[in-house]
Amino acid sequence: MTAPTLAHDDAGAGPPLLLLHGFPHDRALWAPQRALARRARVIAPDLRGFGASAAAGAPPTTLDAHADDAAALLDALGIERAVVGGLSMGGYIAFAFWRRHRARVAALLLADTRPGADDAAGIARRRELIAAARRDGARAVADAMMPGLLGKTTRARRPGVEREMRAICERAPVAGIVGALEAMIARPDSTPDLATIDVPVQIVVGAEDVLTPPRESEAMHAAIRGSRLAVIPEAGHASNLEDPAAFNAVVEDFLRAIGRAI
Repeated sequence: MTAPTLAHDDAGAGPPLLLLHGFPHDRALWAPQRALARRARVIAPDLRGFGASAAAGAPPTTLDAHADDAAALLDALGIERAVVGGLSMGGYIAFAFWRRHRARVAALLLADTRPGADDAAGIARRRELIAAARRDGARAVADAMMPGLLGKTTRARRPGVEREMRAICERAPVAGIVGALEAMIARPDSTPDLATIDVPVQIVVGAEDVLTPPRESEAMHAAIRGSRLAVIPEAGHASNLEDPAAFNAVVEDFLRAIGRAI
């Protein structure tokens, strides 16, 4: 079956930068990264099951299928290779993309994510979210997740960012939420893949990220030869949204550094 073309934003010129959003988000998560269009062709899709891609067919229940959707979007846009970036769940999909479409990865941007699979406690929490979504809808999932999605500084000082994040989460379709949770439960451990990564890699993490804390990013950095690590102060799990200026500066510097490699 041919993968659907995902709804997406596409702006700018230069090296293609594909940005995969986290859970339970849509491409609005990447709105602050539109500023990167001055240096790259920034492509931010709604993953199938979310945003305007909710009507593109049944939400996948594997991250491999999300990775294949992303590859199909690149096909539709006539793009052979891209810098593939992902935040949180988007990072899990980036790992799947690396395994399945390695020749199409010019570089990787891994933000507030981890390579490991869920442990038993993590699976149990996701099962609880599935039950909450089916019973009470997206708002219940947002209520459960909001304390971890942003850093303590953002929650204390940037109420506008908190309102924006909650609005994104609360509009997520239940089918997309459930499909994504099932996909994350089923995902493999990507840790063994880290040693195979031979393209430039930029890792970014918020210093106040409690869901995928900096120690996880430090371990990834140590395992991926030649990778770069940036820790953004006073930001949490949505570091790109909490401090766009710092996040974008890291990405721009990375794009400059890898230059002709992409």
